[in-house]
Amino acid sequence: MSVKHLIIEGARQNNLKNITLKIPHNMVIAVTGVSGSGKSSLAFDTIFAEGQWRYIESLSTYARLLLEKMDRPDVDAIYNIRPAIALEQKNPVKGSRSTVGTLTEIYDLLRVLYSKVSTPYCPKCSKEIIKWNPSMIISWLLTRHKGRRAAVIFKTAYDKHSLVQKGYNRILINGMITDIDEHNEDLSGSREVVLDRLVIKDELRLADSIETAWKEGSETLKIMIYDTDRASSANSNNMPFISINFSAQNICDECSFAVPEPSPALFSFNHPVYACPECNGFGNVLVYDENLISPDKMLSLDDGVIEPWEMPAFRWWKQQMLKGAKTCRIDIHKPYQDLSDEERKLIYEGTPHFYGVKDFFKELEGKRYKMHVRFLLSRYRSPVICSACKGAKICLEALAYRIGGLNIAELSDMPVSVLIKWFDNLHLHLSSEKIEIAKEAIKQISLKLRFLMNVGLDYLTLNRQSKTISGGEYQRVNLSNQLASALTSTLYVLDEPTIGLHPRDTDKICGIIKGISAKGNTIIIVEHDRDVISSSDWVIELGPGAGHLGGNVVFAGAIEDFRKSGTLTSQYITGESCSCYIEKNIFLDKKSFLHIIGAKGNNLKNIDLKIPLNSLTIVTGVSGSGKSSLVVETLYRAAARHFKTESDLPLPFKSINGLEKLKSVKLVDQSPIGRTPRSNLLTYMKMFEPIRKLYAAQPDAKKMNLTQGSFSFNVPGGRCETCKGEGYQRMEMYFFEDIFIKCEDCRGKRYKNNVLQVAYKGKNIHDILQMTVEEASAFFVGLPELSSKFTILQETGLGYLRLGQPATTFSGGESQRLKICAELESSLKPFFSKGFLYIFDEPTVGLHYRDVMMFMVVIKRLISKGNTVVIIEHNLDVIAQADWVIDLGPDGGEGGGKIIFEGSPEKLSNASNSYTGRYLKQYLDKFA
Repeated sequence: MSVKHLIIEGARQNNLKNITLKIPHNMVIAVTGVSGSGKSSLAFDTIFAEGQWRYIESLSTYARLLLEKMDRPDVDAIYNIRPAIALEQKNPVKGSRSTVGTLTEIYDLLRVLYSKVSTPYCPKCSKEIIKWNPSMIISWLLTRHKGRRAAVIFKTAYDKHSLVQKGYNRILINGMITDIDEHNEDLSGSREVVLDRLVIKDELRLADSIETAWKEGSETLKIMIYDTDRASSANSNNMPFISINFSAQNICDECSFAVPEPSPALFSFNHPVYACPECNGFGNVLVYDENLISPDKMLSLDDGVIEPWEMPAFRWWKQQMLKGAKTCRIDIHKPYQDLSDEERKLIYEGTPHFYGVKDFFKELEGKRYKMHVRFLLSRYRSPVICSACKGAKICLEALAYRIGGLNIAELSDMPVSVLIKWFDNLHLHLSSEKIEIAKEAIKQISLKLRFLMNVGLDYLTLNRQSKTISGGEYQRVNLSNQLASALTSTLYVLDEPTIGLHPRDTDKICGIIKGISAKGNTIIIVEHDRDVISSSDWVIELGPGAGHLGGNVVFAGAIEDFRKSGTLTSQYITGESCSCYIEKNIFLDKKSFLHIIGAKGNNLKNIDLKIPLNSLTIVTGVSGSGKSSLVVETLYRAAARHFKTESDLPLPFKSINGLEKLKSVKLVDQSPIGRTPRSNLLTYMKMFEPIRKLYAAQPDAKKMNLTQGSFSFNVPGGRCETCKGEGYQRMEMYFFEDIFIKCEDCRGKRYKNNVLQVAYKGKNIHDILQMTVEEASAFFVGLPELSSKFTILQETGLGYLRLGQPATTFSGGESQRLKICAELESSLKPFFSKGFLYIFDEPTVGLHYRDVMMFMVVIKRLISKGNTVVIIEHNLDVIAQADWVIDLGPDGGEGGGKIIFEGSPEKLSNASNSYTGRYLKQYLDKFA
């Protein structure tokens, strides 16, 4: 048996049909096929799962004890599998402390760099803090003050007898040098002793005095330097002087501000001692937000402008304010926005005549031990930048250390592209000796930064919170980490690594993946992208359909043979079955427009956005060009606040026009449709209740007195109480991810035996949950409240999904299409209102070309019913079908934020200043 191949025999995981494969090592293998054909089942649930199982098996006795309970992949045998690493789309980070810098370990290396070669500067006076020694002091005095008269002074505990014995006869009191004999013994505490008065020119005498004072003063001393022009004066006390402090400690000579010795821990915002004490290392603090408390400022006090006071439990607060406001001559019928600043302040601060808004929240703060109170308070608070650290997260002492005039927080706020240039010019900021000291840290930082740039993330900053990056960005961050680790003889399993990438950057990713493979690694990529598949060495296509119609190997072989195979995907790759034409909106110029004027949040450059209503608009541009900032964080939030569906503040803009022509706005993004495994397709589409009602009406159910609730796995009654209706139990692994095993009592069926005995057409409730949408559509034919929903799900290409599949396992693309199905189902109702603005955020993620075409048909249906659709997208198959295209750029990060084109796709293809236009032209010339 050849060790050059990964051999899989009899794989039956999920919908795989007992397949056998021989996959070459040290190559890039693309696993493709229509959505739901079994790609992830093969790549992740079989190959990677087996590799992970074998890895855990080699670790500890504790882990091996649990292996018999773990569900191994359903496969006869896998030979020659290598240590496996999976890089998935999902971003698992939920906390606010993780950043791109900590995720890539670049910030940890920066902490090492700053601990070795940074220079401290006083935060108060900005003067450099120097750790002095006698030779430095002598050299400094001779260089800067040679020929001037000076006094050398040290500080010590006052003991007149001891000082006189040592020959010290003068002390400094209130800036005056006096004889020690003039003072009584009752002087207590430490005193400044004058060791010598001299002219700074005799190097031997100066050195002797400095070294003695340094020793007597415990490595600190003071030099008083007098006016040179009066150096011959007999009385030094009448002369003007400057006083200079020297210390071996990190203390400012000017204002005595002390900083600790530099160490990597000093620069950590996760360290309890060195994090900013005000924000605890988060960079922001939560404050009560007037915009959340009073979202509609057109209302008056009487109409309910203070939103929390409209709740029945807090009506008393409103009534007492209305009574007291009259005494204070505040017009309770006047719109809140028309009240004076002084009147608004009284409403919030309170007066002797009524309690204010702040008093209300102070009262609630005392009841924070109640969960519902904490939840209520969180609704009215927003994060604002910490006033103490200005968002830097670390303490003032850590910010005192700088390299090239920048502290570590300022460096972390730079985009990766700018940071690379800064490190390339590091020799301008550090001496050759310091660069030699930190050369390994500098080398690793530069290497990791370039890897981030190579994977198309040069627009990110190290300070960016990990939880705010997309699943595709998270996967590419991990990909850059793997580049830095330089592993060999490893099996990588990637899940669409080009998600969220502009075609310009896809080529970079393909080159990087090839480079990892060339080092002796096997790369298995689940992918739909034309360019990624074309650049692979070996292709496996699964299908021919989705769900139970998939799971077969349609093709497995070299890319050259794949192009000639005639499979569904190969026809898409070669352009044989590609047609991007769908009837365009020929009356576009006559339509009304939605305008956003002066958008300038994040990297947006004060731009004006124009969107035609009742049309399809695509917003595109390179990664980091500002698409989400413009469409989601500005347009959507502004519209949502206008229609009172959400209260999040939009990014800054001047004005918005055209909202009066719309009924509402809806954002359909890639966020999960369910937060727990209990949520599934049936519950989301509101189809489970009629099914439970149907089963409760069966004769066997009536005999056993079973109700609708008995067929729910969310409430006690008919569900299995061992697993609480989840079908599995969690095994805590402590040092590893928790393991989920089938419930031993119900064997994963979720229900008690008596409930499972009730059947409809020979199927119990568990059998229904195992059905696909297509199977259920045929099974429940004749039930109108279900059939229309099944039809919509099939039309959007989701016929392969199982009814009981947990919503948390749906991909971003599947979640988006389910949301569309819910909207379409609403549109079929008699009283459905047209005039909605739908915003989609990269809806084609995870979709095959065939499914993209089905998706576009659905989008056109939404528009035909009188709605407006805006899509953030890189997919050229979608862009080519737009009525209107807005291209942002020209680059990402600070190089983006401008509208470089708006118009039809055909005109965009001729725009020479647009990266999107260049790739669209190639697409139209080749595939249209």
